Amino acid sequence: MSPRCCLFVSAVSGFLAVALGAFGAHGLKGSDGSGFLETKYGGMESKNIAGHQVPASYKYLKDFETGVEYHMTHALAMGLVGVLLLRQRSKLLNVSACCFLCGSVFFSGSLYILVIGGPRWIGVPWGAITPVGGILLLAGWACLAVGAIRTS
Repeated sequence: MSPRCCLFVSAVSGFLAVALGAFGAHGLKGSDGSGFLETKYGGMESKNIAGHQVPASYKYLKDFETGVEYHMTHALAMGLVGVLLLRQRSKLLNVSACCFLCGSVFFSGSLYILVIGGPRWIGVPWGAITPVGGILLLAGWACLAVGAIRTS
């Protein structure tokens, strides 16, 4: 991936993370408690989060927020890789950028779909896809670490 492409993807990804964060804060919650999540998950049994019973709508809001947090973090990481690639080309840094991109799509994307569409929207178990994205993100950080050390 070229440095220019990496920086472009970083900027677009950051933009999308902010837009989705705003959607989550304003479109999913609803100021009067009758937002999308309450309507969609209000009748569902409560969920256990860290030993506490919480409404399902709250659990799914937290899942969406996690997706946004990881999305933005990895948009910035992609920008860092782009800047490093401006200094010196590196296969490991290229792999890191690809892992960050694909990992963000799988991790954050699956969380967005899980929350908005439901746990098995169109028959796909979206929660099972999230860990694949997490592994790709971990691989991206490992490649970045080794690539940064090897870059002179």
